Amino acid sequence: MKKKFLNAFEFKNETETSADLYFYGDITSDYWGAWQNEDQYPESIKNFLSEHADKDINIFINSGGGSVFAGIAIYNMLRRHAQKNRVKVTVDGLAGSIASVIAFAGSEPPKIPSNAFLMIHNPWILTEGNAEDLRKSADDLDEIREGILNIYEDHLKEGATIDDIKKLMDAETWLNGAEAEKYFNIEQSAPVEYAAAVGDYLNRARNIPKALKRASAPDLEAVKAKRDDEAKRDAIKRITIQSYMKGD
Repeated sequence: MKKKFLNAFEFKNETETSADLYFYGDITSDYWGAWQNEDQYPESIKNFLSEHADKDINIFINSGGGSVFAGIAIYNMLRRHAQKNRVKVTVDGLAGSIASVIAFAGSEPPKIPSNAFLMIHNPWILTEGNAEDLRKSADDLDEIREGILNIYEDHLKEGATIDDIKKLMDAETWLNGAEAEKYFNIEQSAPVEYAAAVGDYLNRARNIPKALKRASAPDLEAVKAKRDDEAKRDAIKRITIQSYMKGD
């Protein structure tokens, strides 16, 4: 008999008419890539939206990004929900990389405080193989970039151009709320206190603002504890998968 795996996420602040959804970790492809409870993936969002099909959704983002295809799938699901319901997005600290795409999934412009950030850059991948494989990977990245640009273009502020955004992506640009308002249709709000974004994808960023670097200075004990937890969870995954495949 096949086992049903439990969803690890807990969604809070639900009412009869609305529910809150948090992107406070990495955007992963599936449950097995979600190493912490803050991580999100398309299946979890699909289930969440099915459960709250007739409700307004309040989305809060503090994420460094993750899987491009997972993020685009989540964006499209949220946009469909926004065709029938109100979907409000607030960037609490950072909407980085593919999380910056999700920031525009609402039925109205996202709210970004003046001290929160939208980070945009060109997509990247880890790859291996011969010269032909690497050339194909580069071509694939160009196509993925065009898909992301198509989404950004739908949310440009009047007077801004997609060429402006291309230059910002090439440079890996961190836009605070005031700066993002120059290029995108957003609602800038007053500065707020926020925590450093949770997740591993910021480790690959090049131009993190100094204020965020200070805020996200690593706690070595916390890092060690997280790695220990990941090792234990990896072991549990292997045992669970083996048991699942045997039909126990």
